[in-house]
Amino acid sequence: MAIIQAIWSLEDKKELQTSSLINENELEDMIAENISLLSDEWLIVGRQVRTLYGGEIDLLCIDIGGNLIVVELKKNKTPREVTAQALDYASWVNDIDTEELAEIYLRHTKGEKSLDDAFFERFGTKLIENIDDTDTQIVIVATGMDGSTERIIKYLKGFGLDISVLFFNIFEHEGKRLLSRAWIIESEQMVSSQKTNMSKSWNGEHYFSFGDDDSRSWEDAVKYSFVSAGGGAWYTNTMRKLEIGSRLWVNIPGVGYVGVGIVTETATSTHESEISVDGQDVKFFDLPLNAEYHKDSPSNKGEYIVRVKWLKTAAKNEAVREFGFFGNQNTVARPVADKWDFTVNRLKEIWGIED
Repeated sequence: MAIIQAIWSLEDKKELQTSSLINENELEDMIAENISLLSDEWLIVGRQVRTLYGGEIDLLCIDIGGNLIVVELKKNKTPREVTAQALDYASWVNDIDTEELAEIYLRHTKGEKSLDDAFFERFGTKLIENIDDTDTQIVIVATGMDGSTERIIKYLKGFGLDISVLFFNIFEHEGKRLLSRAWIIESEQMVSSQKTNMSKSWNGEHYFSFGDDDSRSWEDAVKYSFVSAGGGAWYTNTMRKLEIGSRLWVNIPGVGYVGVGIVTETATSTHESEISVDGQDVKFFDLPLNAEYHKDSPSNKGEYIVRVKWLKTAAKNEAVREFGFFGNQNTVARPVADKWDFTVNRLKEIWGIED
């Protein structure tokens, strides 16, 4: 059905009057200037990006995992036009490599900053080397939603396509125009970064991305039996999916797989965690640690740990990294990709891990 939105003033007890955009580019301009209107977790790579097929992508974005997002404004297009156009653009984006993406960003910023520098500045981590191993998401932005567009998109999502709709509406109050936002059809936010076959079932094995840097230390994780992540909700929210008894395979991005373990305690803040050392419970930050674990960060940026019983660990210089292995910077994933099955089976073989 078509989407109708209304806003009421509690003080005046009146419904606000709807308004309109000055022109079709006004909303696009606002989004380009402030991408948080769509998501706090994206970086704009390019605007009006010309594809090899002759069309222009309204906005091309990237998230911390290297997943690309095609943003297409509905404007005055018909449902068939906007969805067909978005699919066409996504098919092109799906085949571009990191070098092409870097060139797009340089054109977008007129050479002021490299994509690597902008990515690190935005997310605090390096861009993965092979973005061809990541997902492409489609987001259609509309100021009006008709039933036909909604039906088409829901139909496509049924085939596993990551396509969503973000709905904006404009209201007028005391001479000012107000903008409201709502996800009408949300993205699946698939934590697997692979081109997945959604008819496949998950193999029950969890992926964990461990960022070994000044914020955390793999040596600490091995010694005190935990994995951790921090720096914001994007990094820590997926950790809540880990239940006691879950088995996880730990990868250090750019280094390789360094361990596999069984979850013994679910995610807790480092400020609330205690570690048993020689039979004594010691507060996490009273331990002799090799990293700072966001100790002085605000609570919403703090570090969280998950306690594990290690089945196998390896030092960083003994990490296992082979062609075809699954890799992504989402903290926790439940991948349903052939590449994940291959990775787990190969690691089981190398480390002698049994089902």
